[in-house]
Amino acid sequence: MTGECQLFLSKRLVTETRIFDGGVLVDDRGIIVDILDRNEAEKLIASKSKLKVTDGGEWALIAGVVDSHVHVNEPGRTAWEGFRTATNAAAAGGITTIIDMPLNSIPPTTTLENLKTKVNSATGHVYVDVGFWGGVIVGNQDSLRELVKAGVVGFKCFLCPSGVDEFPNVEAEDLELAFNALEGTGSVLAFHAELDDDNNSCGGKNISEQDPEEYKTYLESRPPRMELNAITLITSFLDKTDVRVHVVHVSSATVVPLLEKARTLRLAKGHPAWRGGVTAETCHHYLTLSASDVPRGHSEYKCAPPIRDADNKEKLWKYLLDDKLDLVVSDHSPCTPDLKCSNTLEAWGGISSVQFGLSLFWTQASNRGLDLRSISKYLSAGPANLCGLQDRKGALKPGLDADLVYFDPDESFIVSPDIIRHKNKLTPYIGKELKGVVKKTYVRGQLVFGDGDIVGEPKGKLLIRDFN
Repeated sequence: MTGECQLFLSKRLVTETRIFDGGVLVDDRGIIVDILDRNEAEKLIASKSKLKVTDGGEWALIAGVVDSHVHVNEPGRTAWEGFRTATNAAAAGGITTIIDMPLNSIPPTTTLENLKTKVNSATGHVYVDVGFWGGVIVGNQDSLRELVKAGVVGFKCFLCPSGVDEFPNVEAEDLELAFNALEGTGSVLAFHAELDDDNNSCGGKNISEQDPEEYKTYLESRPPRMELNAITLITSFLDKTDVRVHVVHVSSATVVPLLEKARTLRLAKGHPAWRGGVTAETCHHYLTLSASDVPRGHSEYKCAPPIRDADNKEKLWKYLLDDKLDLVVSDHSPCTPDLKCSNTLEAWGGISSVQFGLSLFWTQASNRGLDLRSISKYLSAGPANLCGLQDRKGALKPGLDADLVYFDPDESFIVSPDIIRHKNKLTPYIGKELKGVVKKTYVRGQLVFGDGDIVGEPKGKLLIRDFN
């Protein structure tokens, strides 16, 4: 260390294993050098002249959140969202790394050339670090290894229509090709796990005569059976491949036992990947909201799979705390206001929440008696492990990036349009009181959000390899 070091102090320093009075020592590269208790920190302060000290007092100091499920939509649908607005909102919400999903942008991230187009759009416009998912669609199996080499964190596919024409869903024969292409790469194939009984299209039972403005109508169009069908198909491949699999946005608690059984079998066979290479996430909206909360005609609550009943929500919480679900993400999927019409069947299915995920989780977690370590486990370390970033992100450990957040877990705020930083101000959380306020966000030791606003120009990096 030749330049000025930084020491970040807090009376509530939160690591994966404990909460204590101490500090995080960071070198001039923005890398964590050491984790110190208060006595060690004070001795260091007394002995070093080139040391910048930031003391958060009673504010908790936590590892930056890694949100591995964000739809940025740039290029192509920048009226919906973009890299500047999405990462601005992320920084304000204590998120120091986002992973961009491969669809809703035009072009989608399904070839190396398309990834280059997306990277060109993002360069110089990100306030936090950004990684990229690749996509699996019909016929692009020959592009997958190139994308792995370029540094995508993994791949996502749909087992039912995605909602955008340029990202078609795949079927069993396409999955066979994708698994074969990814074998031995160490990559992960993530699934939007809904599959209708005819193995062809989403839609559930015939609902044409029901009121389309009632949330119940939409809910019945995507029953839990669709998630069960999808998990049955996914797990049928696990005896034939060593590729890691991940299920995004688990909505129905009924599928978790099937995933747990698959994980147990893989672990018994000695599969070396994290969690046996069978992982699953759920989302803030499934852990916060229930179907009875959704007012008639309010499609800002619409997502796919849908928000289900209160009993299902509590079962998801139980599975999460029993380590049968692995991480919690936003699935931030914004759109323009005209696409959020009152017809729940026709409206765009996506919830905007990237800025508020940390506070949404803490509101629910603290009410259930969890402490601040739960944030590190489910919002930071879990997503970092999924994306292969555990040696760089997701925890307060020596050698990792100094992605830090000062967080007041005792303060509350009301979500209002004037504080929303993502492009379109539509979210089901407007008017709701949330617990936990982000005070300062640092990416690799650099302040990017503080005193209620973004600090300076974009300082984020793109988490890819040099493929030009």
